[in-house]
Amino acid sequence: MSDLLDCFGREFDDHKTYCDSRPGREYLGSLLSSSSFIALGAIDGDKLVGGLVAYELRKFEQQRSEIYIYDLTVSSEHRRKGIATALIEALKPIAKKLGAWIIFVQADCVDNPAVNLYSKLGEKEEVLHFDIPVIRGQPGI
Repeated sequence: MSDLLDCFGREFDDHKTYCDSRPGREYLGSLLSSSSFIALGAIDGDKLVGGLVAYELRKFEQQRSEIYIYDLTVSSEHRRKGIATALIEALKPIAKKLGAWIIFVQADCVDNPAVNLYSKLGEKEEVLHFDIPVIRGQPGI
């Protein structure tokens, strides 16, 4: 998990979020033992070169769930080799086993590589995203 956090921090250029306040062993153990948390890694030799983190969202309106890809990255020197697609393909049987009917992901409009990848794999839906702070006056991010 540490390597995965390092990879996200490096590739997203966001060390503050992924590296500065890492969760402890107990928290990570709890997360990893949860059936609603999915972490996949792409390994080249003995090095993690990409990863995906997703969450199962169990639905109320029907007995099914959706899988939300929260983070997905591949190290810059390993891009354009099908690794991100392979990670998503590896997620599909896990999603099916969990009873999910769809996998969804968000991408920033200006992130052309992500938009191009997801456009190959699924249908684009235009939505608005809102961050709602838990405490009034607290920034959403």
